Amino acid sequence: MAADRTGPQGPSEPLDFLRRYPDYERTRTLDRLRATEYDYLDEHGHTYLDYTGSGLAARAQLRAHQERLRDGVFGNPHSVNPTSLASTGLVESARARVLRHFGADPAEYAVVFTANATAAARLVGEGYRFGPRRRLVLTSDNHNSINGVREFARARHARTTYVPLRVPDLRVSTEAVDDALRGGRGLFAYPAQSNFTGVRHPLEWVDLARRRGYDVLLDAAAFLPTNPLDLAVVKPDFVVASWYKVFGYPTGVGCLVARREALARLRRPWFSGGTITAVGVRARWHAMAEGVEAFEDGTVNFLSIPDVEVGLEWVSGIGVDTIGARVRTLTGWFLERLEGLRHSGGEPMVRIYGPSEVRGRGGTVAFNVLTPAGGVVDERVVAVESAAAGISLRTGCFCNPGAGEDALGVDVRSVRRLRKVRTLDEYLGVVGLPTGGAVRVSFGVASTIGDVERAVAFLEGAYRDRVPDVDGLRPRR
Repeated sequence: MAADRTGPQGPSEPLDFLRRYPDYERTRTLDRLRATEYDYLDEHGHTYLDYTGSGLAARAQLRAHQERLRDGVFGNPHSVNPTSLASTGLVESARARVLRHFGADPAEYAVVFTANATAAARLVGEGYRFGPRRRLVLTSDNHNSINGVREFARARHARTTYVPLRVPDLRVSTEAVDDALRGGRGLFAYPAQSNFTGVRHPLEWVDLARRRGYDVLLDAAAFLPTNPLDLAVVKPDFVVASWYKVFGYPTGVGCLVARREALARLRRPWFSGGTITAVGVRARWHAMAEGVEAFEDGTVNFLSIPDVEVGLEWVSGIGVDTIGARVRTLTGWFLERLEGLRHSGGEPMVRIYGPSEVRGRGGTVAFNVLTPAGGVVDERVVAVESAAAGISLRTGCFCNPGAGEDALGVDVRSVRRLRKVRTLDEYLGVVGLPTGGAVRVSFGVASTIGDVERAVAFLEGAYRDRVPDVDGLRPRR
């Protein structure tokens, strides 16, 4: 192994890494923030490797929330009293800040605050005018929050088409997308970045689909933490986001950013407090509000939405490009280190799913640990043992069954037998999967080379030349 050096930022840094990834040097500001704003990680001896699951909050963000509540009085925004107007002003300021973050023209795009990206996707699915002549096209690589839209399409007799992934890189070809979009119109939905493999799917598909007569739903949840999305250049009809994935706090606040023209074409199947201008009980009549008010059910999270503006200012101050460069260098090195792990006999210790290089991918890496004989180590073993070592990573299929099925090789011929399946473990047996998913490591704003080295050291120390015992593991839920 290459010699290390110990710098003022703490963790040792392999010289080979610094030579191969010189861009790491221009991200040193993140080491200083790790030592101040994210110092709680090192205080607790914790290695955090689940940024695709959730970002981390800086201490400055939490202080800003506390100071705002300490120094102000805020009430339900559905009124014109002083506390209501105070809340309304902060919510509208956050709404405008989201549009600026996306470079979006307020005359063209609107921001609907939701509980998360899932709620934003549901707004589109339940309100979209599916029908026999308006179909749904999805990439096989999609989060279940997007896959679930197919149930709205099914209920309205619209056909759903999945664009397949290529194996082994688990990308989708532009030719396959174009073929799937021909001869119809409707809604095309895909992720800008896979939450399973980290693959970045081309943003150029947005224009391609719109030229084919489709509206476009872009899932940006995994993409936004390390990438800018300029809606002055890329113009999807709908974008969904969860802000805690970008900067950790607040949770429970996402949004739908929608072209106003596309938003106006959605038809909500119900109404609620805050979404109507008038309603009658005896006449059973109601009139929906216009614009975003028609889509923000009940009372918005007015004490947390202002923290979105705080978080966006925080990320902007650091620089999304700086965060992206840090994540790119760590991802590249981690991939190299994984491929270099070997059992004593020379057998690979890890199988990577998706691209094994940094080109066209983000900071999410999915893999499984292998035994010396090439068997897959049960992901539950890795989950339990990594947790005991103070490492936060994720295991499973990450709510992305399409990518998981292609990565692990599901036997689709057995799907008919699923009608009798009652448990997840029975499902795995029927479809022929060797384990319940994969191991996922993802990097973010507070990640360092030390985190990578600790993760690799854990994998090597725990699984080299070992066949873990699976007796006593809890059944999969």
